[in-house]
Amino acid sequence: MNLGDFVKELRKKDMIKTIHKEVDVQYEIATILKQLDGTPLYFDKVKGFSMPVVGNICSTRELVSLGLQIKKEDIIPHLSQAIAHPRDPVVTQPKNYHQISPDLSNLPILTYYPFDGGPYIASAVIVADDADYGLNASYHRLMVIGHDKIVMRILPRHFHEYLTRGLQEFAICIGNSIPVLLASAVSTSIQVSELSIANALLEEPLIELDGHRVPESEIVMIAEMTEEKHEEGPFLDLTETPDIVRQQQVAQIKKTYVKEKPVFHALLPGGLEHKVLMGMPREPTIYNEVNQVCHCNDVFITPGGCSWLHGVVGITKHHPDDSKKAIEAAFKGHNSMKHVFVVDDDINIHDPNEVEWAMATRFQGDKDMIIRQEKGSSLDPSSDLETRQTTKIGFDLTIPWGQDPKKFKKPELSLAIKADDYLD
Repeated sequence: MNLGDFVKELRKKDMIKTIHKEVDVQYEIATILKQLDGTPLYFDKVKGFSMPVVGNICSTRELVSLGLQIKKEDIIPHLSQAIAHPRDPVVTQPKNYHQISPDLSNLPILTYYPFDGGPYIASAVIVADDADYGLNASYHRLMVIGHDKIVMRILPRHFHEYLTRGLQEFAICIGNSIPVLLASAVSTSIQVSELSIANALLEEPLIELDGHRVPESEIVMIAEMTEEKHEEGPFLDLTETPDIVRQQQVAQIKKTYVKEKPVFHALLPGGLEHKVLMGMPREPTIYNEVNQVCHCNDVFITPGGCSWLHGVVGITKHHPDDSKKAIEAAFKGHNSMKHVFVVDDDINIHDPNEVEWAMATRFQGDKDMIIRQEKGSSLDPSSDLETRQTTKIGFDLTIPWGQDPKKFKKPELSLAIKADDYLD
């Protein structure tokens, strides 16, 4: 189910709203996306462009489950299975693509906030190929600095490794399916292709354009690294705080291919879609690590914790030290996590009020915390931004071992009745 098919499915289920009023790519679309965060939006009249814009398309777990064609509660085991057992996709010939000018001013690229360093492409998946390691798919924000030039935020990970090994040309894919969007945010070994993980999530064939094997995207740009560097930033990050300005590498757009009637996918920085895509792929790695030391029921990387720095882990305790083991395993499963909250299986980990209630009634600070000083996430503005040194805390919010569980649980309803039956 490519992006166009997914939008049709959202329309069929009345899950997307169309904005018919003309909107501007500078601030206006971003502001509406933020005010209606969590609701998929389709902007069919974009000022100065014939190409419509879509956003917030995977901003909830319900939307992700629809895009993967599974139940919401099956996301973690399904994603975990795909990571453990990737399947190489088949390669087919492209259909209904044509080449347009590589001039970036032809695309409705958004400027989100007045402090932005320039217009940004935030939804692009970069697809690179290496003779030894194969295909890599990853996210890199792209700031427009010329009619055919971008400056890229590149962390020292797999794409950076490909560049150091001599990679020059790569593809920029905008407007991807939910499996590709989700898999491209997975942290895996350099030998495993994220596109094979996407194909294991839901059959996801590749197409070959200009010698590049890429997912069936709305827009595919062929780019080449230059020898230049340029200031990149500021830009609103996952934490909803502006990132710093850095000298980053510059790339030049050589060719641009688009589908018939393409749609531009705009990803709101710091929005729920950004958080779902970055946080959700960390849940199965935490889940798997915790399950090695105790019985893990569920994991949730919380949007209030920037979908990166806070996690809630639900376990079933069989031994007195299970919750402490779960804390250590959770940090191992996601090294960037700053605070983790471990709760019993009667707590809904997706309800912050229930988690807070567990903390209020089952937690004692002098014995139920694990505190450690170590490197954390570079996204945390309160950490040491040079060394990434931070304080990590694990909170054991489970019922104290040896105590009567009945003293720590809410009573069931007195009668099995439905209040709606009593309303006119």
